[in-house]
Amino acid sequence: MNRPSGRWPDREPLLAGCIAALAAVAVFAVASVVFPYHSVNHDEGVYLQQAAMLLEGQLQLHAGDLAGAFRPWFFVEDGGRLYPKYAPVPAAMYAVSMALFGEPRVTLAAIAGGNALLVYVLGTMAFDRRVGVVAAATFAAAPMTLVTSSVFLPYAPTTLLNLLFAVWYLRGARRRDRRYAAAAGLAIGLAFFARPYTAVLFAAPFIAHALWTVGSALHEKGLRPLPGPLVRNALTAVGGLSFVGLTLAYNAVLTGSPLVFPFAAFAPMDGPGFGRRRILEHAIEYTPALALEANAHVLQYLATRWFTAGTLGTACAACGLVLAARRWREPEDRVAGPILSGLFLTVPLGNVFFWGNFNILATMGDPNDGLIASLGPFYHFDLLVPLSIFAAAGVVAGWRWIAVRVRERASRPVARPVLAAVLIASLALAGAATAPLVAEPIERNAEYTAKYETAYEPIEAAEFDEALVFMPTPYGEWQNHPFQSLRNDPGFDGSVVYALDRDPAEDFAVLDAYPDRTAYRYAYRGEWTPDPDEHVTPKLETLSVRSGDRLAGETTVGVPANVDRATVRLESDGEVAEYGIDGPGERITVNWTLEPGAARLEGADSTVGVEGTEEVVLTVTLVQPDGSTLTYRQETAVREEDRRVEAIAPPERTVCTLVTRCGSEGTYLPENPNAHREGVSFETRIEPA
Repeated sequence: MNRPSGRWPDREPLLAGCIAALAAVAVFAVASVVFPYHSVNHDEGVYLQQAAMLLEGQLQLHAGDLAGAFRPWFFVEDGGRLYPKYAPVPAAMYAVSMALFGEPRVTLAAIAGGNALLVYVLGTMAFDRRVGVVAAATFAAAPMTLVTSSVFLPYAPTTLLNLLFAVWYLRGARRRDRRYAAAAGLAIGLAFFARPYTAVLFAAPFIAHALWTVGSALHEKGLRPLPGPLVRNALTAVGGLSFVGLTLAYNAVLTGSPLVFPFAAFAPMDGPGFGRRRILEHAIEYTPALALEANAHVLQYLATRWFTAGTLGTACAACGLVLAARRWREPEDRVAGPILSGLFLTVPLGNVFFWGNFNILATMGDPNDGLIASLGPFYHFDLLVPLSIFAAAGVVAGWRWIAVRVRERASRPVARPVLAAVLIASLALAGAATAPLVAEPIERNAEYTAKYETAYEPIEAAEFDEALVFMPTPYGEWQNHPFQSLRNDPGFDGSVVYALDRDPAEDFAVLDAYPDRTAYRYAYRGEWTPDPDEHVTPKLETLSVRSGDRLAGETTVGVPANVDRATVRLESDGEVAEYGIDGPGERITVNWTLEPGAARLEGADSTVGVEGTEEVVLTVTLVQPDGSTLTYRQETAVREEDRRVEAIAPPERTVCTLVTRCGSEGTYLPENPNAHREGVSFETRIEPA
């Protein structure tokens, strides 16, 4: 395809720049509006926490004995220090805009614009400028480009580095320029530091081309003088290997061994390969058959749901690839096109060995379930590049064929409106095919945002000043999983410090470490699940530590209608004291005391031993004539120290139907009476006796 005459060559760079700018604006808007609290992929919090650390000059957090209370999601805990499983390159990119603008989403916008612009450059190098412009637009309009580029994950940033490598490598080869060759090595080396496996898969076709050109040069000219391809590719290799060395040094600093990557220290069985794969409590036997099945689904969804115009766009890419292959016999077309087409082999084949493609499919064969439903097949993000370029080649070739036929059969005054109509119809068709594909994940992610907005209401309404907030642990003892927006400063000394709400001894240790802060407990009623339609009802309550030689507690609960008896029970570490009540009336008041070594329940004949730091549980179970029950449950963290007793007030309180323990689904909401059945009330006071 020859470069068109006229004014197009002057206009196309401007058009590409406009497309890149629009891509940047679109990504910034989606990141701000659709993902204000980040996405359902909680890895975002890891990169943002890492970015904040880098701005403080830290590669790891030093939490000491409190590491368990402060451990962020996907951080390795090692002797009181915490470090992320991911390499710091994407986080460093986010840190730049955090430092310059106070807003890391600026980096997302810049990366999106940069990727679109580089796709234009590659499309121009592989074909011509007009193809480059269409390729940039195709890439920018892809649903996966828009959605995945709008979240703080490493895929779009790594693609930017890979594209810089591709452009500089090809320019170095075309122009025989050693400076571009050296720059290419630095770019792919940095990409390797960011995501080693991704960088290798992208670089593989270029490495094959480099080996072929060096081998051909040596065969033709020998070593004297040194062939230009050998020198250029040696510079590329040196640049790449320098960052490989930096990667190994980074490994040694964090894990103690240059060959042990942080992600392997976190989960040794999480890397590429077949057999037993495991991360935390999730494990499978990853067989070749399972790998092929999972990756077939992933590629299908990429081709039909996450690429521009879906199946239509993918068909254009296939046509463009076939048409381009017919030109590769010409010497000037032996570089960019064939190399880029090689990505259709290396990226899919390499991903077969990575079980992450199975994990993003919550239900095999269902594109609306799992991470892939919200963020797309992001491990294949690099495939958007050749898909966009070859789709553009197919579209431009088709347009030129139509234009020639129309001009052959119609006069110029007639041909122009006909071609304009064809162009408008084509754009309308592409837009109609793409719009629903973009709208679906946007709407799905907006539902998650609504869920987080509800959950964060009491925290956003609070004005924290020297605060300490205890957080629930719905997915185990991890911070920012799922509450990514609530992150600690790297020194654990911000205006608010977030700590995990764990057992009494660990909660007291955190309180002891921050004696001058106002303490809060964030909790919610309901079960936290990945389902965006299942919301929770949150609360934020102020905590205090009551201390004395003896503490007196009074718990008053409401009694709904049709209750004929009740059981009051106090227990700690397996010891129990209890008594029964017949005809309890409208309210029950229970008096209890805490003293060094014991807890007493007034009305019972026995005491309960409390040694050191324990949890003292008081339950009031109401029973109706048919046997159905309602249980008020309070759990008080108690500690004996210097012959005095301390308790965290208010206790954790739940109201459970039919069971005596129901976790967060029964969390008592004192300021939201409509959340409970009529007649339910729950008041607790703890004071020095």
